[in-house]
Amino acid sequence: MTTNTNTSTTATIDLPVPGDTVWQLIGGFDALPDWLPYIPVSELREGGRVRVLTNEEGGVIVERLERFDDDARSYTYSIVDAPFPVTGYRSTLTVHDVDGTGSRVEWSGTFAPAGVSEEEAVALFQGIYRDGLAALKQTLGATPGA
Repeated sequence: MTTNTNTSTTATIDLPVPGDTVWQLIGGFDALPDWLPYIPVSELREGGRVRVLTNEEGGVIVERLERFDDDARSYTYSIVDAPFPVTGYRSTLTVHDVDGTGSRVEWSGTFAPAGVSEEEAVALFQGIYRDGLAALKQTLGATPGA
């Protein structure tokens, strides 16, 4: 049996939108369908601590809210069940203020590859984060007054 060690990846995007505005859009644990086209359905369970996501292909991803900090505009979640080749997945989504008028969104995750190389696992989540942040930018660009 191969022992996999945790690895991590992070993606960021700078937006010409105030951090509070970005957080209002993405800060809800059930908000992914509002800005991420890949996830059109999100259903909260266990009093809002678990979200059951359905992707465009009908795949189901179950995630648990581990930590939420509205003041720091950040939340951390783990994967309970998903078709990804990793174990021990934990991710944090954070909105930072930049230059008083803009913001930087950071999406990071740690995980242990399972049945794939570290490079493949990193590439998978780097792609998810990068594409998700690009979708966020597009959503905010399409929002009146943003």
